[in-house]
Amino acid sequence: MPDAPRGFPEEARRLEYRRMGKSGLKLSAIGLGSWFTYGSKTDRETAIRTIRRAYELGVNHFDTADVYARGEAERIVGDALRAFPRETYVLATKVYWPTGETVTERGLSRKHIVESIDASLRRLGLEYVDVYYAHRFDPETDLEETLRAFDDLVRAGKVLYIGVSMWSVEQLKAARDLAEKLLLHPIAVDQPEYNLLRRDIEGDVLPYARSQGLGVVVYSPLAQGVLTGKYRPGQAPPPSSRAADPRMRGVVERYLDEVTLRRVERFAALARNAGVTPSQLALAWVLRRPEVTSALVGASRPEQLEENLGALEVRLTDDILAAVEEIFAGGAEEDS
Repeated sequence: MPDAPRGFPEEARRLEYRRMGKSGLKLSAIGLGSWFTYGSKTDRETAIRTIRRAYELGVNHFDTADVYARGEAERIVGDALRAFPRETYVLATKVYWPTGETVTERGLSRKHIVESIDASLRRLGLEYVDVYYAHRFDPETDLEETLRAFDDLVRAGKVLYIGVSMWSVEQLKAARDLAEKLLLHPIAVDQPEYNLLRRDIEGDVLPYARSQGLGVVVYSPLAQGVLTGKYRPGQAPPPSSRAADPRMRGVVERYLDEVTLRRVERFAALARNAGVTPSQLALAWVLRRPEVTSALVGASRPEQLEENLGALEVRLTDDILAAVEEIFAGGAEEDS
């Protein structure tokens, strides 16, 4: 694995860095996300400590979005990273979801994209972002308008790489083909959901990414915390968990059926028998795929982050992989 970037402390030497597709950009195999953590459930001081601890441990990949905590997540991430040289980390943010009440403050129109990047840069306190994602596909805006707007941002130096999140392979192919035809900067990275309970991208997105040299940054590798084993069959969700929060309950509930939780219990036992935590095994399983550039974790405390990074030291034997497959056979979540 490539060495940690020069200037990182000695304890960061265990981290792995992967190329983002065929680009020259290298990301830590585990990145730090900020959905429903910074600016909401995690207090500001703890959030900043966690982000800075991640950097100290060699994490160079930080992900946020304009809609996370109504922009507060971007402010916190920007404030935390300001302590470090800009050239040493990769910062990604996103555009699409509504940022206001009017019809022009949403989607992937040129107007919303241009105004959103400027607002994000102000909150982050940066002159540019490394990756700018279209957070979802916008069927109401002509694809050429969206691609030209993103291309203009790259040419203006406000964005270095263009990304998309949760686009179908058909949408990805159409966008990349059109960008090539129009001589625009191409989409360089996709950000889908991927974990042991949601594996649909194995049949389309990952093969397409491999064939096209497209980077893949996956979110929710722990299935919103379900794969940590914190949720137990027949028991109420822990008070501080996402499933206990009305804002996130709908996102987590799809994984909380009896059959899934029984499978997760078996998975947790397998992890313990292997001498690792369920989180570490789940992350190592996601990172086993060479197409995956980086997996985003939502650590809310430094200790949680340190545990997650232990996934990079997990040795996945054939026996462990076979046991994991047996546990989750037929248990992949359908796309929704």
